[in-house]
Amino acid sequence: MRQRPVVLVTGAARRLGRAIALDLAAHGFDIAVHYRNSRNDAQQTAAQVRALGALAEVFETDFADEAATRALVPAAAAHFGRLDAVVNNASSFEYDDAAGFSYARLVRQMQANAGPAVVLAQALFEQRSITADLTGGPEVASGCVVNLLDQKLWNPNPDYFSYTMSKAALEAATTMLAMALAPRVRVCGVAPGVTLLSGAMDATEFARAHRLTPLNRSSTPDDVARSVRFLIESPAITGTTLLVDGGQHLSGQPRDVMFLARQQPT
Repeated sequence: MRQRPVVLVTGAARRLGRAIALDLAAHGFDIAVHYRNSRNDAQQTAAQVRALGALAEVFETDFADEAATRALVPAAAAHFGRLDAVVNNASSFEYDDAAGFSYARLVRQMQANAGPAVVLAQALFEQRSITADLTGGPEVASGCVVNLLDQKLWNPNPDYFSYTMSKAALEAATTMLAMALAPRVRVCGVAPGVTLLSGAMDATEFARAHRLTPLNRSSTPDDVARSVRFLIESPAITGTTLLVDGGQHLSGQPRDVMFLARQQPT
């Protein structure tokens, strides 16, 4: 009987979520591939997971719908017969600053980046509790949540104001959930640095930004995926965050690295 552990990766259709899903699949995990709009991309991720010998299924959920978000974990567990971990990777990255702050922007960022991760952690705790009750199995370290954060929280600047507030809320929730859900579910974080081209940054600016760290390199998708897997596979770790950023958090930066990269000589 197949007994591979199963991980739900949110936002797994593309980019970093896909890299995390493929790394886990290559190392013994079956994957629930979550997406919101990118169904074709999600199907491609699932096909690549299966090519690695793992099971995969895609699940469409709009995290603006709380009821649908709460139903995602039970749906994945029902499909695979188990669910061992959730990687909260899906996020929204919308620019604003203090002058442009509004309730509406903050609500959008919180609804995308903080609220769903808490709901999915709750749901995993409930699912693991059901599993423990049915099997009589041990509670300790029986499930894991990994939240994708941002090194900006340890190196703050006022760019992406509402986004940063939402990630700060998620970092605080990571600590509180680790306390509240133990011992059935561990909750950890991974905080990447400059990892993929995003926002208004062009390829030249990205290359410069990637080198603006003490190690002259920031994180790659493989670096982040490896760190996520390490936390899932480490039963003694909870309530802490790995900063995977080339040491960027050690360097005080007055603005987002995108703007600093634009100031670098060509």
